[in-house]
Amino acid sequence: MATHEVNFDGLIAPTHNYAGLSPGNVASANNAGLISNPKAAALQGLGKMKTLMDLGLKQAVLPPQQRPDLDMLRSLGFKGDDGAILQQAHAEDPTLLAACWSASSMWAANAATVSPSADTKDRRVHMTPANLVSNFHRSWEHRSTTDALRMIFADDSRFMIHDALPSQARFADEGAANHIRFCAAHDQPGVELFVYGVDRDEPGSGARNFPSRQTRAACEAIARNHQLDPTMTVFARQHPDAIDAGVFHNDVIATGNANVFMYHEQAFATSRSLMTDLAAPLGGDLIVIEAHDSDFPLQDAVTSYLFNSQLVTLPDETMALIAPLESKNNPRVKAFIDRAIADPTNPLNTAKYLDVHESMRNGGGPACLRLRVVLSDDELSATHQGVILTDPLYDQLVGWVEENYPDHLAPDQLRDPVLARGCIDMLDELTRILDLPKLYPFQR
Repeated sequence: MATHEVNFDGLIAPTHNYAGLSPGNVASANNAGLISNPKAAALQGLGKMKTLMDLGLKQAVLPPQQRPDLDMLRSLGFKGDDGAILQQAHAEDPTLLAACWSASSMWAANAATVSPSADTKDRRVHMTPANLVSNFHRSWEHRSTTDALRMIFADDSRFMIHDALPSQARFADEGAANHIRFCAAHDQPGVELFVYGVDRDEPGSGARNFPSRQTRAACEAIARNHQLDPTMTVFARQHPDAIDAGVFHNDVIATGNANVFMYHEQAFATSRSLMTDLAAPLGGDLIVIEAHDSDFPLQDAVTSYLFNSQLVTLPDETMALIAPLESKNNPRVKAFIDRAIADPTNPLNTAKYLDVHESMRNGGGPACLRLRVVLSDDELSATHQGVILTDPLYDQLVGWVEENYPDHLAPDQLRDPVLARGCIDMLDELTRILDLPKLYPFQR
């Protein structure tokens, strides 16, 4: 039975906007208040999915969440009909209004942490939706994420969808953006690396200027819930200087696939011991591609999002780097990529540069847009087939976006009740396309 790494990409919502709601995310802060392009964003995201599918990889879609979420505004004391609520929130606290329009669920790497059945004691695929408590605009996403995952992976004999961890700072969890799995092959037991920013037992371990969003306590709780082998589980701390440079998640400074680990030398607080801890369970078979300050500084890593590329295994067993155009356009980063591709000691043979500019301006690259789920043929067949990308589904989704999405979205438009109603109607149609009836609260 074959085993596949399936990329579940977040479909970018019609409410995609630049509100700058995420402290520590440099791109998000720098572009706050600009006019966004939801239609272009969604088409860029779908184009990335199609590229991966055409390379012979398994690709799927995660639907966006219900936004704007006017029930959240009502729970915060805003009264009246939809128009009145939007106007009142716009006048009293535009940041709350923007939070309730946020399309941040597009970054599916934050949706959950996933452990394949080869790694878990009960031989089920385990998923824990991220509680995302570090930012208000994301802190209630886990409710809808849990609903969606339990609809898509409904077979309890093969899948275990946990509740999110307690919504409390001690268990702050940002999902797979701080998690990498290494293995000899996807169907073999793997070593799961959990990366955290702060540990309550290490005073002063966090960053100074920006939030350290992932806690070690959250990582340890997920590892226990997923029934992982402690000898195949590794915990590592982000370097606080990296967080303060804009590395708000580990996937901005490190990536891995199979037995290949690519990272910047300032990614981790203890890089040397980490490599030993990872290599030992793999029998020493860990291939390291390390970028040094002499190659490019942390600032280049953050602006180019090189490490937020997808490192994928192609059908011919070579690897490809799915990188943003910003990496190609940075001469130092491009030179590093070229050297890695030319190096015969690693399986990386090619790089494909994609335009995901709309997501990048909000602080999310190719890897942010996808959740990796390793599935056997049997598990894949038990997955809801309506979200598995095919050429007909791709064409249908492109047509849906082109017909319905706004070309531009300015901050002042977030108080428009007609636009709000239109966005909800679009999601209603999407559930018919993906065959996910009653996915959204307004449908129940």
